[in-house]
Amino acid sequence: MEFLSIFIMIKIGEGLSCSSKSDVSGELVYVRTIEDVINLFDSAAGKICIVDDAGITTLSPILSELSGTICTTGSAGSHLAIVSREFGLPCIMATEFLTEDVSSLNGKNAKIIHDGDDKGILYLNELNSNLE
Repeated sequence: MEFLSIFIMIKIGEGLSCSSKSDVSGELVYVRTIEDVINLFDSAAGKICIVDDAGITTLSPILSELSGTICTTGSAGSHLAIVSREFGLPCIMATEFLTEDVSSLNGKNAKIIHDGDDKGILYLNELNSNLE
């Protein structure tokens, strides 16, 4: 008997795609404080950070290590969107989540997908193991 493992993508949010048009995957981290950023100094590589403030500058020390940025507010002209473009990072602004508790997404594997001219979609990558 063989086991078959597949990833199931579950849509968890959508907003304005404001940067790189590439699709990326990574671990979600909800950043709310400077301490959250400091805790990521040695482990930011491959992470997708979620923030609430479009003008956030605290991500600056780790921005070059991230896979992407997600913001619950802002627009294409917001500081985070502009800096993400400069770094070539996928960025979704004004993200509307399908969950009320964004902190519950911490540590989950997700994928940012660019869909169309300016639409960005965030999916959870859920591993599903089935018997074949």
